[in-house]
Amino acid sequence: MNNVMSRDFSPEADTAAEAAGPAAPEAGSPAAQARLDGVLSEGLRTELVAFRRDLHMHPELGNCEYRTTAAIKARLEKAGLIPRVLPSGTGLICDVGTWDGGRPMLALRADIDALPIPDTKTVPYRSTVPDRAHACGHDVHTTVVLGVGLVLAEMERAGRLPRPVRLVFQPAEEVLPGGAADAVAAGALDGVGRILALHCDPRVDVGRIGLRTGPITSACDRLEIELSGPGGHTARPHLTTDLVTAAAKVATEVPALLARRVDTRSGLALTWGQLVTGHAANVIPQHAGLAGTVRCLDLPAWHDAPDLVHTAVDEVATLYGAKSEITYVRGVPPVVNEAASAELLRRAMVARRGAYSVEDTEQSLGGEDFSWYLEKVPGAMARLGVRKIGDSTRHDLHRGDFDVDEGAIKVGVELFTAAALLDRHVP
Repeated sequence: MNNVMSRDFSPEADTAAEAAGPAAPEAGSPAAQARLDGVLSEGLRTELVAFRRDLHMHPELGNCEYRTTAAIKARLEKAGLIPRVLPSGTGLICDVGTWDGGRPMLALRADIDALPIPDTKTVPYRSTVPDRAHACGHDVHTTVVLGVGLVLAEMERAGRLPRPVRLVFQPAEEVLPGGAADAVAAGALDGVGRILALHCDPRVDVGRIGLRTGPITSACDRLEIELSGPGGHTARPHLTTDLVTAAAKVATEVPALLARRVDTRSGLALTWGQLVTGHAANVIPQHAGLAGTVRCLDLPAWHDAPDLVHTAVDEVATLYGAKSEITYVRGVPPVVNEAASAELLRRAMVARRGAYSVEDTEQSLGGEDFSWYLEKVPGAMARLGVRKIGDSTRHDLHRGDFDVDEGAIKVGVELFTAAALLDRHVP
């Protein structure tokens, strides 16, 4: 990290976010009566950009984020805070201020893991780890929550923080069923009454957020199927189980069956990511494997999905003479934004950058283990705009060329600091 931290970074990355307009407190809000504290200084902004680039160069997969955890811990301790590493050895919790057992705290969550894909960008901060990349923006999420912690720590020392705030740096978001459940079990929500998160969105311009009340992501489970048969010669498929055909039929007919057995408004969708079978052109194989994800938009469909999938797979496999072994791995339920928490994020963003800075967003079929926190306490997730203004190039999530306008870091920090200050005004 030291090599990166010593570099100079120009303020150009923040220009687009600033160009969108000055911060404007909402009329009639507490921020309109007294401008909100917690604006990010240029010195800290530069440091956070460097910190993000260091994380980007050294991505770590879920439950292996030891270097990332150590870097976050060291910077929080330098600010006089006392972080607590989670029992798994990666991820940590850190309180800014001391909770007295009174009104519950606000928690801010960041996920810290990367993806097992190569970084294909040509930038100075390109990943140095083969086949590993921060291609989902978790390095930005981590940097934002770290920056919020540093700003709030300074306010706490000056006696300007109205009540304590908890920072949650969570490992293994990309690993079903997600590291959030482990963080909750380790006490991440003890004393917490509300939790907020954000996620990078390459479809939203920097300086803006996407927001909605209600479901904002979908449920996501993992499905693995092993098909088997006696195998044989391709000249005599009638004397054996044509396993390649059986696998192809499972791949095409099971999603079609599911589409007719649930309400289409539930958005239940089975999509395959892997189909493996066979070794030679003239040999009918004995084994075939399929793997994919099951996603849906509402909780009732998510609860019914395992039984529906098992039945559909068994029916199709049996029709073509194949035996099936099904592994259905429960993933995460939908993230459902609670109304008051979504309103807190809206008011915080409006207070910083005006009403223009918040746009409506649709529900995504992507899964997010932030939903496990919302099973325990109310909360909401915002989509943080990371697209350069005027840039029509699509750099989608989970692609090796994914990158962000780093001006989004300042936007995220100031959004969450405003939320921490305004939280006392939200029921």
